[in-house]
Parts: sequence; C-alpha cells; structure tokens
Amino acid sequence: MRFKGLDLNLLVALDVLLREKNVSRAAEKLFLSQSATSGALARLREYFNDDLLVQVGRQMVLTPRATALSGKVRSALVQIDGTIIQSPEFDPSTAVRTLRIISSDFITISVLREAVREIGKSAPGLTIDIQQPANKPHEKIERGEVDLLLMPELYISPDHPSEQFFTDDYVVIAWSGNTQFGDTITEDQFFAARHATVMFESHTPSYEAWFIQNKDGRERDIAIVVGSFSALPFMIEGTDYLALMHRSMADIFARQMPLRLLPCPIDIPPLVESIQWHTYSDGDECLAWVREKIHEQARGLAIGAVDTTH
Repeated sequence: MRFKGLDLNLLVALDVLLREKNVSRAAEKLFLSQSATSGALARLREYFNDDLLVQVGRQMVLTPRATALSGKVRSALVQIDGTIIQSPEFDPSTAVRTLRIISSDFITISVLREAVREIGKSAPGLTIDIQQPANKPHEKIERGEVDLLLMPELYISPDHPSEQFFTDDYVVIAWSGNTQFGDTITEDQFFAARHATVMFESHTPSYEAWFIQNKDGRERDIAIVVGSFSALPFMIEGTDYLALMHRSMADIFARQMPLRLLPCPIDIPPLVESIQWHTYSDGDECLAWVREKIHEQARGLAIGAVDTTH
C-alpha cells in the first residue's frame, strides 16, 4: 500500500532503523535479511532525499532530518496500531496477543502474579511480558514499546492517561535472629543501623529512599545496594542489617523466611501506584480488560486498593 508515493511498509522499517541506528540490528528486529534492510534504507533515502543515517567513526548517527522524523514516525505507527490494527471487538477466550508491561518486582509479586493467573484462565491466548523499570520508562509508553506502565504516581507522565490502582505503606524488615531490636525501633536506632537498599538500573533510588534523602537530610548507613526489592530479605538474613520494604511484599516473604516486621519509625507517605497507557490505546478493549483484572486483584488485597468502581 502506498501513500503519496511511499510504501507504508517502509514506515515500520524506518522506525526500527532510526531507533537502532544499525542495519544489522534493525534487520534482526524486522525479521529481514541484512540486504533487504539495506534495500529498504536505500528506498527511504531516495524518498526523503536525505541520507537519514550516516557513518561517523564506528557508529551510525541520525541526520537532522531523521531526528525530526523519528518521533513523528513512532507516533504515527502507535496511532495506527491503536486505532486501526487493534480490533475493538475483544473476546478474552479467543484473543491472541502479547502485552508488554513495565512493573517493579514489588508490584509483580504483590499484585501482578495473581492477576496474571486470572488473566491466563480467561484469556489463554494472551502472553504477558513483564519488564523491569529501566531509564525513562515513560518514554517507552510514548514510543509504543510497552502497553502498560505500572509505577509510583510520582514517576507517571502527565501526557497520557493513567489511573491509581494500589497504595501501600512501609515496614522495617530484620532477620529474626537480629537481637539488637525488640518489637519496635526508634528513629535513632533506625539511622544507627546498617541497611540494605534498592537502586534501579536507571540509578534512580526507590521512592522510600528518595523520600528519606529529601526529608530532613539524614542519611542511612548503606551496607548493600541491590537491583530489586525481592533481593532485600536474602541480603539481611543472618545479619544485623535492616531494610525498608512495602508491607504487602514483606508479609509475603515473612511467611516463607525468618524475618521480623517492625513498624517504620519514619513518617513516610504511603506509596501510590498508578497504571498508565498511551493516549492512542484509550479505546483498546483488551488493555481495558487487563487493567480491570489488575484492579480486581488490588481490591482483593487487605492493604491499600484504590476503589475505581464508582
């Protein structure tokens, strides 16, 4: 199919080429041979009368024209996918589709694991691809690289629709053999102890770490930094270290590991989690159905579900 002389299939190739900036990698993503991808690039260069990608040293970089095109091409493809390709008729029992979701392991363990089981029962043809948060996750929504973003409200983009679905508070977790504390812990004891904490791949601190750093200038004595919340209980086991953990997740681990849960002596505001999707996916019945399944699971938890039924 052509539009004003351009084969619209080439738009997909252009999008991948501009994102990968490498013909070989683009060919892999497009499931084409390298020669076919090079041919597509040649036709695109002819149509736009621009090199689009140029060799600089050992890498290829975008020309100014290509840079200007990149966001517009991605936006156009996302809009086509959301308004034309995705059928408005959704039947869970027959739907075949892969949904890409960005979620921390906290939400994956506390909420998504049960939601995904329920989704699998009603929609066996859906594949749920859960990815850990990376640098600037909201940009993946913008580029249409993921379908849903499950993140603290603090990090949600104002440019696309979102809805709150879960809140949680914090507890201090300690190894059950840690004799330095009783059933409670004071703020001074909290800051005197050594801690395990989470830092994401993007070098962004977790919400609670960010809040403590900005609250009154006091800093924890950090002994261990890990890349996921689920690693924290294993890191403090057999030590005198402490860690902050979301209550819902801590309850799950405390049923399986020798942990004690202590009230948090720091007044940290509850964490509010939201679901975000691209504006062009607003009418996507499949995504709306999956979001409702996530809400149902959150409502079934004793802690902090956000009521969206009214």
